[in-house]
This record gives sequence, C-alpha cells and structure tokens, in this order.
Amino acid sequence: MTDRALSDLKVLEFGNLVSAPYCGKLMADMGAEVIKIEAPGVGDEARSRGPFAQDIPGLERSGLFAYLNTNKLSITLNPGTVLGKTLFKELVKGADILVENQPPSLMEELRITYEILEKINPRLIMTSITPFGQTGPHRDYKAYELNTYNGCGYGYVSTACITEPVMPPVKAGGRQSEFGAALSASVATMCAVYARDYIGAGQHIDISIQEIMAGQYESVIEHWTLAENEMGGLTHPIIQPITPLECKDGYIFLMCVEDDQFDRMVEIMGNPEWAENELFQDRFSRADYADALVPLLTEWTMQYTKDEIFKMCQAARVPVGPDYSSEEVVGSEHLNERNYFMEMDHPEMGRAKYPGAPYRLSVTPWQIERHAPSLGEHNEEIFCNRLGYSKEDLVRMRQAGVI
Repeated sequence: MTDRALSDLKVLEFGNLVSAPYCGKLMADMGAEVIKIEAPGVGDEARSRGPFAQDIPGLERSGLFAYLNTNKLSITLNPGTVLGKTLFKELVKGADILVENQPPSLMEELRITYEILEKINPRLIMTSITPFGQTGPHRDYKAYELNTYNGCGYGYVSTACITEPVMPPVKAGGRQSEFGAALSASVATMCAVYARDYIGAGQHIDISIQEIMAGQYESVIEHWTLAENEMGGLTHPIIQPITPLECKDGYIFLMCVEDDQFDRMVEIMGNPEWAENELFQDRFSRADYADALVPLLTEWTMQYTKDEIFKMCQAARVPVGPDYSSEEVVGSEHLNERNYFMEMDHPEMGRAKYPGAPYRLSVTPWQIERHAPSLGEHNEEIFCNRLGYSKEDLVRMRQAGVI
C-alpha cells in the first residue's frame, strides 16, 4: 500500500472539543500517528456532548467525538501529577508535533510550555490554539463559540444589520469558529514541518481563534476600515432583492443584484402587473420598498419546489440558491456520486454516516482506518510497549490518578 501523505509524522494532541481535535484529525486521516491525551476518567469534553447514538448519553456514544477523533490512539494522562508530567515529557521527546488548545495559564501552571518543551525536543512543533492568542489583555479570558463567533464581527455579517430598523447580530449554529481555527492551525503546522527541514528546528505556532475569524469572512474589516460601515449578510439597502424566499418545500435564496437579473426573474414569473409599478423599477427603489416586494415574490415561489425554481432560474441566468436541510445534504445525488460521505462501524454506536474529506489526493489518499478510540484504549500500547512500563506500573498509575 502507498504511504499516505503524513505517515512519517508523530503527533501528540492535548485538547478538548473541536479546535485541537479537528486539527489532529486532519493530520491523522492523512496518515500521521496521533496520540490523543485525555483526562483520566472523563476524557475529552466532546465525549459528553451530543448528538448521542440512539439519544443515549455515554463517554463512547458521542457523534461529535466519533467524527473528530478517527484514526487516533487514546491514552489517559494527568500531567498535573509528578509522574504524569514525566510521562508527558517522555512522549514529547519522540513527537514531531504537539497540538493543544489549553488555556495559556494552565500550560504555565503545568510547566509544559513551549519554552520548556523545546529544551527536551528542539525539533518540536507546538501548535497552540486559544480564543485570543498567547499574548494581549484577553489571553487568559475563558471563551466559547458564543464569544469567538461574535468577537470578530461575524455576528453582524449573519444578519440584516444595516437595514432600517437595524436588526441585532446573530450567532450561527454549531462551532464554526473552532473548525475554522483548526483548518488554519493545520496549514500553519504543515508550513512549520516544511520549514523545519531547512532551519533545523521546530517552532511555536500561536493561533488566535478571534483573529482567524476576523480575517476569514468576506470583507468585514475592509467595509469598516475603508467605508466605515457594517457589512450585513441577509439584505442590503442598495442592492435588492437579496433575500430568502419561502417555497413549497423550504426556502431558496434569491440574489438579483443587477437590474437585468431582476428583469429576467420577472420574465420567469410571467411578467406580473406589479412589476410595472414605479416602486420596483430599479435596485434603489426595490431596496426602499423591499417590504412590499418580498411578499409579491413569495406569492410566486410558493407555487413551486426549490428544485423547480432553481432549474428555471438557472436556465435564465438568475442567481438563486436552494437552501438545503441536513437531510437533503446527506441525500445529495452529487455528494454521493463523489463518495463524499463515509460509513463507519463503532462498537458502541453502531454504523453511522460521517462527512468525508473535502479534497482528493491521487497518490497519497485520505483514509479512515479505524473509528474513534475508547477512553484510554491505548494506554498499554503506549506506556508499556513503547515507554517500557509494566502492567503493574499501569495499575499503580491508575490508583494514583496519573492515568
């Protein structure tokens, strides 16, 4: 079998929930050996987050954890103990990369900062993902998706914040900022791996989720720095209509920015009489009277399905996008033709479908070789077979709360 792209890399992952684990998953699924370090007894926080298989909570039943931790080895370890810290450092000696998303103050308290670890392994690449970075007045602030999503201006992009009256910002679902940070962290980590070959040393990568988000979404910052206005996401007072419209089986999103696009939309609708009204003659007037226009458009869209509207608009070169539900995405003919989704068996959860890789490497392919590990599943393999401890040592370590 052809080696995969990262099969020569050894990675330690010391993190919870999404950002560090997804960064680790991206490397593990490309062949890197990723040893996941989890808290004894409780494990990664994602283990306690749903959705759970058959809606039954359990440390080995979280769909979020199962998706984020494919191809990894799991050990339990408490580096807050004397022996735990020693074991942590022993693991670091043989690692290429350490990915972590712990609070900076905790890493300092545990005395496992980059400044300490690089003395043990000068070639170590340590990728630290935190809400606000390793420096600055907010470095020690606790933060969750609610904070990082809205701490970068994206809440304003997600709403009609520049209409009148001004609508409040909103938070989108899920953990978008953490997934985005993991993607950037993985790219930065691979750059550091490449650089190590010619500088001869590792380095510390400081990832701020707030900064990732601030630079990731369209031109939010440019809107303010160049024009001193907020960039709204759902409607715009100058270019209308840009709006979701209800139809028979859900919603479509219409984006008739230019007058010729709107004219073609009117033709599709059979040139209704209201389209001749002077209130809707150009994009400026349509913006002023959007409240009157949207119900008229909806009256037509409610006669058709999303697919019917999409095909009519596609043929007439009218910008429109169906708003697909999760069920429709999973059932997508296109995605399934490309084999995007993968099915995976799990001893506790059974067989389930998960997202696959959004990239195709023709020679060193992405691959899932094993499901997410159970908590501490590989303690014996790592501590005994690799570090030389005995099974009796493992028993004593468990009793002492080290593993």
